[in-house]
Amino acid sequence: MGTVRVRSVAGPTDHVVVVGAGLAGLSATLHLLGAGRSVTVLESAPGPGGRAGSATMAGYRIDTGASVLTMPELIEEAFAAVGTSMADRLTLTRLDPSYRARFADGSSLDVHADADAMAGEVARFAGPREADGYRRLRSWLTELYRLQRDRFIGANFDSPLDIVGPQLARLAAIGAFGRLGPAVGRFLSDERLRRVFSFQSLYAGLAPHRALAAYGVIAYMDTVAGVYFPRGGVGAVASAMADAATDAGASVRYGTGAAWLERTGSRVTAVRTSHGERIPCDAVVLTPDLPVSYRLLGGAPRRPVRPRWSPSAVVLHAGVTRSWSELAHHTVFFGDAWARTFDEILVRGRLMSDPSLLVTRPTATDPGLAPAGRELVSVLAPCPNTAVGRIDWPRVGPAYRDELVGVLEARGLTGLGASVEVSRLVTPADWEAAGLAAGTPFSLAHTFRQTGPFRPRNLVRGAGNVVLAGCGTTPGVGVPPVLVSGRLAAARITGTGNPPRTLSSSGRLVATTP
Repeated sequence: MGTVRVRSVAGPTDHVVVVGAGLAGLSATLHLLGAGRSVTVLESAPGPGGRAGSATMAGYRIDTGASVLTMPELIEEAFAAVGTSMADRLTLTRLDPSYRARFADGSSLDVHADADAMAGEVARFAGPREADGYRRLRSWLTELYRLQRDRFIGANFDSPLDIVGPQLARLAAIGAFGRLGPAVGRFLSDERLRRVFSFQSLYAGLAPHRALAAYGVIAYMDTVAGVYFPRGGVGAVASAMADAATDAGASVRYGTGAAWLERTGSRVTAVRTSHGERIPCDAVVLTPDLPVSYRLLGGAPRRPVRPRWSPSAVVLHAGVTRSWSELAHHTVFFGDAWARTFDEILVRGRLMSDPSLLVTRPTATDPGLAPAGRELVSVLAPCPNTAVGRIDWPRVGPAYRDELVGVLEARGLTGLGASVEVSRLVTPADWEAAGLAAGTPFSLAHTFRQTGPFRPRNLVRGAGNVVLAGCGTTPGVGVPPVLVSGRLAAARITGTGNPPRTLSSSGRLVATTP
């Protein structure tokens, strides 16, 4: 299939200002540097990372945003653009199991990326018929990803017509435009297993029974391609990328935000910083949340429907004095009331009455993230965003923290509350105060009208040399799509359209530690 010709920034593009040193901005920076551009990065925070940053908490090092890392070859591509490698910058461990799933009936399942190991685990858990269904599901998920990888996830497009072609027809033929929950159910009859391969739709802002089956690609990334962890935490990825950008000649300015854009006609000619400095430029990449980027541009483009935002999350970071054998690096504690949970979060704007929780224990892989003899535990509880649920978080937050601790104690983490020596609670009110629309770190939900060519484009009408990147634009939410968004933004500026991938896209990478 031929390459679709797409629009790019016209005129000179020698010096680019990138606003934001999160993963999208850093990805764009490295790809721009590799194409010979001069880059200045402005970041209002004191360090890199954005929604994949890190912080210290009384001797503990916590990831303040993303905690699940998949598809690390996208990071490798960004490093390769400036002639360095991930092996020189990061130490990755492939997690096995990728997750541990614990259910309300007391059963437990380890999720392995290796096909044979996972089939054996499914057979132990639910019998040989389900193990056969798992293998067929794995093949379907792999085909979903293969068909979407370069043409839909990894490509710029200017019109819905750009996606029309044989791959679109093939996706339709394998059921990608049905609903995810029923699609997974074609392969698995055990309700618990169905959850393991469909809960990822919440990352895209939708319940499994409403999400497009095409979003099975997220389950592919988690359960087939595998989950990794970098020494130092996920925030170490941004630090390594920022260091690589600096070494390659970028000027990375922390504690310096973009206050407004100076324009001549349809072109931005300079960025005015929060310190009053004027930085001339030939092009700009904006990576803040969409409303912030649109404010800098002077207004949002008109869309036929109001934006629909993903649900948010309450996150409890806790330094604890003990450990639990029940916890892997990532453990999902599923509640019993699965369908009701999504209705509460997405429709009724209420807290989960029977919570399903993601508990991350990064010290299982990197003990250096905590003081000697201590463990670091982070609990993520999906919750309504501030547009759907009007919750008084300063009042409700502390009580909800205690409720979450009690739920986890009842599910096997005996003594959790008493073992906490230091903690930090993050609620939608905190996300909102950080400038994230509707108090969610997950941006726009991936509804049909906010997916693929219908998602806000990375080129903005009336601003000919400005390109967007980040989870609000194409291709979407999550660490892999955000990294891709930076590469796509750079391609718009360098005029390379949809450049071929520079590395293997199999989803497999040999970890540098066992």
